Amino acid sequence: MPPRWPRKPTREDPAYRKLEDRINFAVHVAAFTAVNSGLWFFNTLNPEWAPWANKVTLTWLPVLVANAVYIFAIADYSPVPLASTADPDPNTEP
Repeated sequence: MPPRWPRKPTREDPAYRKLEDRINFAVHVAAFTAVNSGLWFFNTLNPEWAPWANKVTLTWLPVLVANAVYIFAIADYSPVPLASTADPDPNTEP
């Protein structure tokens, strides 16, 4: 059953932004796992088939780790205050 969100989802909502970033990270991990497991499976059967398997894994892995570090350590999910405007109602006369 998919998660239900109690209000309209927007990127300005810190809780929604945090959930969205973590779901995107989970998709990134799933893609990394699926591609690399298939790549290494076929590389084990025939090493000449994909001699570049090391390069793919060793290039993608630091990107995945950097994504994890950003999401779990660097990202700031605190509420962003709304910008105040000088004249909230443009129809009023000065």
